[in-house]
Amino acid sequence: MKPDQIDAFFATLKAANPHPVTELEYTSVFELLAAVLLSAQATDVRVNKATRRLFPVAHTPQQIIDLGLDRLMGYIQTIGLYRTKAANLMKTCQILVQEHGGQVPRTREALERLPGVGRKTANVVLNVAFSEPTMAVDTHIFRVSNRTGLAPGKDVLTVEQKLLRRVPPDYLLHAHHWLILHGRYVCQARKPLCGSCQGREYCGYKAKTDG
Repeated sequence: MKPDQIDAFFATLKAANPHPVTELEYTSVFELLAAVLLSAQATDVRVNKATRRLFPVAHTPQQIIDLGLDRLMGYIQTIGLYRTKAANLMKTCQILVQEHGGQVPRTREALERLPGVGRKTANVVLNVAFSEPTMAVDTHIFRVSNRTGLAPGKDVLTVEQKLLRRVPPDYLLHAHHWLILHGRYVCQARKPLCGSCQGREYCGYKAKTDG
C-alpha cells in the first residue's frame, strides 16, 4: 500500500468502528493483564468464559496468590495450556505484590519481566490500559499486514516496526484493534471476505474473493 492508500484504508476502518475495544472482558488493569496472559493460543471467547468464573472470586494479585495454584487451575482448566498459564500467572502475581505494590507496571521492560508476558502481551497492556500507541502483532495482524501489503514482513517484530512507521499518527492508537477485528471477521485466514471489505480498493491482495 502507498501512504495515501494506507490513510484511506484506516479511514474506512475508523468509520465502521470509531472506538474499537478489546473483546477480552476486564474491569481493571490487572484483570486485563491476566486475561491477555491467559489468551495465548486461546480464543477470547474461551478466556472470557473462564475469567467470568475466576474474577468474581479473585481479581487482584494477592487474591490470586491466596487462591492457590490448584484452585486457580480449576478455574481456568478449560483454556489450552492451563497448567503452564496458571503457574505463570501465580508467579506474575507474586512479583507484582513483592516488587510493584500489587500494581501493574507501566514500562515494557518491567512487564516483559513477568512470567508468561512477552512483547505482544506487554504491547496490549501498554496500548489498552495506558493508551500508548503500541502495536501487538498477533496472527490476525500479521496476516492482514502481509496480505494487504500494509506492512509485509517475515516475522512479527518486522511487521510491528513497519506498522509503527507506516500507520498515520491519527490512527496509531486504535490501529491494533482495527486490524485484529478486521482479520478476525473480514480478512479471515482460509477465505477472506473481500466482497464485504470496505477497504478492498486499497488492498494489494491479488486473489480477492467475492465472499
